[in-house]
Amino acid sequence: MLTYSFSASEGIPLYIALYRSIRADILAGKLAPDERLPSKRSLAQHMRVSVITVENAYAQLLAEGYIYAVPRRGYFASAVERAPEPPAHRETILPTAPPEIPCFVDFRSNHPDCARFPFSVWSRILRDELSRREMKLLSATPANGALELREAISEYLFQFRGMRVSAEQLVVGAGSEYLYNLIVQLLGRLHVYAVENPGHVKIPRIYEANGLAVRYVDVDERGMSALGLRASGADVAHISPSHHFPTGVVMPIGRRQELLAWASEAEERYIIEDDYDSEFRFSGRPLPTLQSIDAGGRVIYTNTFSKSLAPSIRISYMVLPPALMERFWRTLSFYSCTVTSFEQYALARFLSEGHFERHINRMKKYYRAERDALISAIERSPLAGRAEILEQDAGLHFLLRVRTEKSDAVLSKEAQAAGIRLSFLSEYQNGPTRAETHEIVVNYSGLDAARLDEAFERLAEIL
Repeated sequence: MLTYSFSASEGIPLYIALYRSIRADILAGKLAPDERLPSKRSLAQHMRVSVITVENAYAQLLAEGYIYAVPRRGYFASAVERAPEPPAHRETILPTAPPEIPCFVDFRSNHPDCARFPFSVWSRILRDELSRREMKLLSATPANGALELREAISEYLFQFRGMRVSAEQLVVGAGSEYLYNLIVQLLGRLHVYAVENPGHVKIPRIYEANGLAVRYVDVDERGMSALGLRASGADVAHISPSHHFPTGVVMPIGRRQELLAWASEAEERYIIEDDYDSEFRFSGRPLPTLQSIDAGGRVIYTNTFSKSLAPSIRISYMVLPPALMERFWRTLSFYSCTVTSFEQYALARFLSEGHFERHINRMKKYYRAERDALISAIERSPLAGRAEILEQDAGLHFLLRVRTEKSDAVLSKEAQAAGIRLSFLSEYQNGPTRAETHEIVVNYSGLDAARLDEAFERLAEIL
């Protein structure tokens, strides 16, 4: 007769403890295949538990296939293949995140300053939407996003980016990476993609993870080279013309027209315009987008609210040319929108009521002051005669070219030991050789101004 002790099973139902004990015996081979189990009543009497306890345990074992029932004969152990025993001498070690290194100043991180996010306005809108929409918040939104949000984005793009696009051309998704994967599926995996060199390291990794051929095209003082693009054999180009990362180059109209001409020379050639931080331009209005001068329907425009609002607000969008939008509905509309309706309706209100515009205006002033304080700290530091500031008028970073005999890798390691996190332009270059011009990519969103003087003194000592 089966006998078990449940003294170590306090806090769980008796039938679960009994089910686990019988299952363990079956897996260990103590109950042989086709061996008959005691009847429910006899096992209940033997174990001094209720019949319903045994009945529930047998029902769970039966549902999972550990036992089988034969009418008018009872229950029998099933033949279950035992899992191999792990080696006794090997200990399983789960991977953990690397430990955080103490940091005095971080010039590497480019996240927006979340402390200045308008929490009171955002929370009020969330409460209003929760009470106003009620059951609609539980309903699925269209595959390309809630109409209210797409209309608000369309109006914003017209007012501040000069783009005349219909809400029906917009696709909303949870983050730019998700949209890039959608683009790959939309265009197909036979294309060759050109990316900027130097450029954002994540973008080519996304395309390569999709099995695509990727070509690195050099960026000069006017952006991605049109000659280099033609020579690459690519038919899709991913560029950031309004503010290139990490060089900060702004693409002039002549180069933009050259790239549009390249796209029009063959069928199924497209340009992905990454407009990731175009709002933060400190002189004049944001530059017109490449999409706004595209007459041939060859530009896919992408942007995100993660840079302008907060990293956790994973709402991005893309504007598709009409022909690609028709293809989206025909081939990809089975996807569900990856952004919750709650967040979409809240962001729609945030945009349409002017809160986003006011937030951007406040942040532009704040980031301009941050940039100016940073430049002043450099100019009064021991670096003043050994450093040159480049591309400081747009975005949330600039380049700091320093004179030194040390390699970028050595500088980065020694700076980290001194509590300063740095990234260099050479880290974003691809190809067999990486030219080291000793240009530090200085991200200044969210820096502590009180620490800048000491940070640059430490950096000067390292140089």
